[in-house]
Amino acid sequence: MSIAIQFILCGIVWGSSFLFMKVALTGISPAQVAWSRLILGALSLAVFVALRRDRLPRRLAVWGHMTVLAVSFCVVPFLLFSWAQQHVTSGLASIYNATTPIMTAIMAWLVFRVEKLKPLQIAGIVVGILGVMVIIAPWQGLDLSQSIVAQLAILGATACYGFSLAYMRRFASDTGMSALVFSFLNIGIAAAIMLVLTPVLVLTPVTLSPWVVGAVVLLGCLGTGVAYVWNQNALRAWGPTRASTVTYITPVVGVLLGVVVLGEGLSWNEPVGALVVFLGILLAQNRLRRRPREATAG
Repeated sequence: MSIAIQFILCGIVWGSSFLFMKVALTGISPAQVAWSRLILGALSLAVFVALRRDRLPRRLAVWGHMTVLAVSFCVVPFLLFSWAQQHVTSGLASIYNATTPIMTAIMAWLVFRVEKLKPLQIAGIVVGILGVMVIIAPWQGLDLSQSIVAQLAILGATACYGFSLAYMRRFASDTGMSALVFSFLNIGIAAAIMLVLTPVLVLTPVTLSPWVVGAVVLLGCLGTGVAYVWNQNALRAWGPTRASTVTYITPVVGVLLGVVVLGEGLSWNEPVGALVVFLGILLAQNRLRRRPREATAG
């Protein structure tokens, strides 16, 4: 399968994940959603690793870095997204997910110092922040209701993604692992952490239905399993900047599914803010450069 097809499929699956989470939350708790998707994702990837007979890394340092990524790239953001989607629409959650490249640029620039940003890219970060403000709509009044707190929780989750992508670039870019093994360790260690936390987070009543079970299976096996391998393949072939543009696809899919399937409403400021965020992403990724004019033959 070509990288372009994997990239598109990843965007579609991750865009659908917000719908899956919303449906799953009708029968299980936010912690149970995060727990289930990680366990199912790890089991799915384990099957592929076993079939290919891939070897796991032996260096202790690699396992240490992968544990950091398991917490920052999976456990914490999955819990935040699941909790937040009790209070915001799946479409809005998918729009906020598009801030990930902005968060990645900030982390790579300020925290890990693995990138030097030009003034236009810094301006892109500012524009992206303004886009987020349009989505939050402070002129409507900030009463710190659950909705506002939930939106901040989602931004915390995308900040975790940005931290993780910059951390990968700094510490885990040359581990020698295949995309499959890398994804399996990332999800597998996160699943092990969630298993340890089971008595604290997960032992609460559930109300299962075919829709809830189906949503959890798709979210875990597909969205947290196979899609992570597709993303790793795109990341290695295209680099983090191009690969992160998968977030251009996810909000389109997420909003459409939220409106069509769940009947969610959409305020004018949400798509407008999303467009401003996308403009900020383009600037931050230095994608609006003027192309030099080709020299004309004399």
